[in-house]
Amino acid sequence: MSASSAGTDDPSLAAETVELTKVYGEAQAEVRAVDGVTLTVPTGSYTAVMGPSGSGKSPLLHCLAGLDRPTSGTVRIGGTDLAALKDKQLTELRRERVGFVFQAFNLVPTLTARENIVLPLRLGRRAPDPDWFDAVITSLALGDRLAHKPAELSGGQQQRVAVARALVTRPQLVFGDEPTGNLDRTSGQELLALLRRSVDELGQTIVMVTHDPIAAATADRVWFLADGRVVDELAGPTVDGVLDRIRALES
Repeated sequence: MSASSAGTDDPSLAAETVELTKVYGEAQAEVRAVDGVTLTVPTGSYTAVMGPSGSGKSPLLHCLAGLDRPTSGTVRIGGTDLAALKDKQLTELRRERVGFVFQAFNLVPTLTARENIVLPLRLGRRAPDPDWFDAVITSLALGDRLAHKPAELSGGQQQRVAVARALVTRPQLVFGDEPTGNLDRTSGQELLALLRRSVDELGQTIVMVTHDPIAAATADRVWFLADGRVVDELAGPTVDGVLDRIRALES
């Protein structure tokens, strides 16, 4: 974790925050969900974010992805200060440069799985890359579900559709909020392998919130959050190493 110089457009940085703060509520009801966080996300890196419930994982992710405006501080994606963007510009940046997998699937109920997956591309008036589309669909075992609507899919299948939608545009940044949470073990392992290949082979950048030490161990590093702050970081994580850090934070 390190602060970067203000106003730079460093291609080695996919995203960065400087003294990022997100506050909900006022006066006695105030909750400081993110508390003065300064960090960098290197381009082509894979970062897991862990911490207890209420530690600020999702608010941090939402601010980093441009889904929520911070109360104070700076968020940049690829050198672009998100605070300088109007709502339409921010929407375009998210559609073209960011993929997000939500805890809730956020699928359009009237569209088929295929239509949900390619929706970001259609909105940006782009055609899918057939080879990449097929690779994503195969890795997530969705080939026989593309004509089905969300109500006709299981929860795990809906999550896989949401993951495919986030990956199909080959975004610069992919954010995942417990992306394996509703997947069975086999599908979850396949998804983690796909995310890993996206980083290693395509140079994508991934930031993933997870409670699963096995999932976290597939990343390049792990941030540990508590009370809205990044309180520890582990590079080259292993399952045992992640568990040791969690135990230390809880003790």
